Amino acid sequence: MLRHVLLPAMLGVTLVTAVPLSAAEVERYDSASGAVTVREVVGGLEHPWGLAFLPGGERMLVTERPGRLRVVRLDGELSEPLEGVPEVHARGQGGLLDVRLSPDFAKDRLVYLSYAEAGEGGQSGTAVGRGRLAEDLSRLEDFEVIFRQAPKLSSGMHYGSRMDFDPEGHLFIALGENNQRPTAQDLDKHQGKVVRLYPDGQVPDDNPFVGQAGARPEIWSYGHRNPQGAALNPWTGRFWLNEHGPRGGDGVNIPEAGKNYGWPLATHGIDYSRQPISEAKGQTFEGTEAPHYVWEVSPGVSGMAFYDANRFPIWQRSLFIGALVDQSLIRLQLDGDKVVGDERLLKDMGARIRDVRLGPDGYLYLLTDASKGRLLQVGLDDQ
Repeated sequence: MLRHVLLPAMLGVTLVTAVPLSAAEVERYDSASGAVTVREVVGGLEHPWGLAFLPGGERMLVTERPGRLRVVRLDGELSEPLEGVPEVHARGQGGLLDVRLSPDFAKDRLVYLSYAEAGEGGQSGTAVGRGRLAEDLSRLEDFEVIFRQAPKLSSGMHYGSRMDFDPEGHLFIALGENNQRPTAQDLDKHQGKVVRLYPDGQVPDDNPFVGQAGARPEIWSYGHRNPQGAALNPWTGRFWLNEHGPRGGDGVNIPEAGKNYGWPLATHGIDYSRQPISEAKGQTFEGTEAPHYVWEVSPGVSGMAFYDANRFPIWQRSLFIGALVDQSLIRLQLDGDKVVGDERLLKDMGARIRDVRLGPDGYLYLLTDASKGRLLQVGLDDQ
């Protein structure tokens, strides 16, 4: 629970209203790991969704779902929205979503964005593009779309959109099924799939469905519902994701080439109407993969990050996942790939946690999903 506030808030002068990190209130919350400290880096963000640290560790790119990309400094300075960001379909769950830097950012300065893109008849879908970050950090230059989810079927739900690169430089994109359940099993559609691309959007020849009639060659795995967190395991180099179940059945998966992860044929959840999922054959189904880890009661999982830093040794070999419904930070303790502990942090903070990233300084950085969302620095006291 919240125990006490250590430092008084002080006024700071920044580009946009913000409180410098060094002068922010420091909150402490009890946990099995020790006292968890929370400092606000910046507030007043409108439904922030994704963040990426720039080289040097003093600045971050942060997306806001209505369509803004900003630069945030650790001292609380918040930039005006960058120019050159694509037009987004900011309806329902859609808008400007994830952000990742190119693996060769030091050379090419490329920034990757995922977002909801409008189509015909009010439908929309996930798109991914990249642009070059200007040296003065004011704009993205020469933005180009490298991937479009096809067909566009969303009426404002289940875009997925988390991204990451593997050690070979392949780009993985986790895509929701647009709340069109059967499409997750259709290999001629991108809905409910993980796709694997080269950084320029070209398809690797060794993707599992290349050359298969009736299948889209970008697909890596299928049978996903609505992936909301993704990260590369730093110890194995494998791509992990989490995804929302319906009412129950949120889970973590480690997608493998060509495999079917079950939705909607296999699920641990029921419909929001409390009726069974009509297509479901049970919690498991022949020919599909069971979740690597599953929650019978959905916490509403979101962004996630592995902890491999030295700053807080007790957190090493942990996977941190934000929770929107449970309003907590989930810490999964790992033994190899096996989950051996599930701890809930920051429940008394009362915030929907949208994204979680590990900073170069060994702290965790969280985005809270609200009309006045916050970027928070999270650590442990006296370690």
